[in-house]
Amino acid sequence: MIPALAIILLFQLVGEIISRGLGLTLPGPVLGMVGLLAAFLMVPALARMVRPTAQGLLAHLSLLFVPAGVGVVAHFGILRAEGLGLAVALVVSTIAAIAVGALTFSAVARLTGNRADE
Repeated sequence: MIPALAIILLFQLVGEIISRGLGLTLPGPVLGMVGLLAAFLMVPALARMVRPTAQGLLAHLSLLFVPAGVGVVAHFGILRAEGLGLAVALVVSTIAAIAVGALTFSAVARLTGNRADE
């Protein structure tokens, strides 16, 4: 388990170094994950070695959300004071995202000649 965790964290570190070193807007952990995938494709034995640890981490992924929940509770006063504004912002931004997604889908469908009514 320790070697597998070290491999996962090493790829995250390398991704972070590349991201910050080159000034990329892509997060380092994402670059590390892409590198880890490439390593898995090149060395299948590495994937077999890391799989049990990765599955264990994924099985307990919900524990990683505990700090976020604690943060919400710790700032409950701010949430109470600004709750209505946050709720409005969430609803409006969700509706806007759905509308933009639908309009984009329609525009791409028109451009590619794929129409739903055909």
